[in-house]
Amino acid sequence: YAVFFIFVYMKNQNPIGLFDSGIGGTSIWKEVNALMPFENTIYIADSKNAPYGLKSKEEIIALSCKNTEFLLNNNCKIIVVACNTATTNAIKELRAKYDVPFIGIEPAIKPAALHSKTQTIGILATKGTLNSELFHKSVENHPDVKIIEQIGHGLVQLIENGDINSPEMEELLKSYLNPMVEKNIDYLVLGCSHYPYLIPQIQKIIPSHIKIIDSGEAVAKQTQKIIEQNHLLNSSKEKSSQIFYTNSEPEVLETILNHNEKVIYKNF
Repeated sequence: YAVFFIFVYMKNQNPIGLFDSGIGGTSIWKEVNALMPFENTIYIADSKNAPYGLKSKEEIIALSCKNTEFLLNNNCKIIVVACNTATTNAIKELRAKYDVPFIGIEPAIKPAALHSKTQTIGILATKGTLNSELFHKSVENHPDVKIIEQIGHGLVQLIENGDINSPEMEELLKSYLNPMVEKNIDYLVLGCSHYPYLIPQIQKIIPSHIKIIDSGEAVAKQTQKIIEQNHLLNSSKEKSSQIFYTNSEPEVLETILNHNEKVIYKNF
């Protein structure tokens, strides 16, 4: 019994793994870390291959498997797919292939559809997410709500380059958001984990009555729930370890994290 207890205790101290096609999933990591500050985490930013939204389903699955294996080799006890495109295209295959709990992230259509007064909501997402089977199933669940879809061409690349506050970003956002506003949306769903970093710019463009929804808090709560169900909660109250890997220049990731966390460059 003692040996089993020590094994379980050590496994509980293993990190939560998170991956994204770049730095965007740190918006999910921040919510997870805020909710569970004693959990160790490993985050990988596959920025070299960003954005996933322009890749084929087969490419997205292959990259997601590679990222998963990197995290499993670092003893992660649960994996958060902190990327809408990877979730909607690859999570079914990941769950079938690997014996570890996976948490996915999907556009928060349901709460927007349920609370919309105008019965019209907007969704800003990547091509890979909007074209996925999982996304179409979510849309079909709300036949009474008009859903205005917009591919965020170029947004991920600008964020990855650190150009969040650039004039080019402002022009792109205006061209995507103004038509939605004209169609009387009252909710804007951000369907990419990179996009929460654009909320200050978005708020300057859209009227204040339009509510912006992203999935970060819901994903963090679901992660905590699954960790507890699997008896994997880290009971240690020691300072947790947060490690970030990137296969691109680390400066933008360090800036997003306010230079508070350790970022390691590794060509995985």
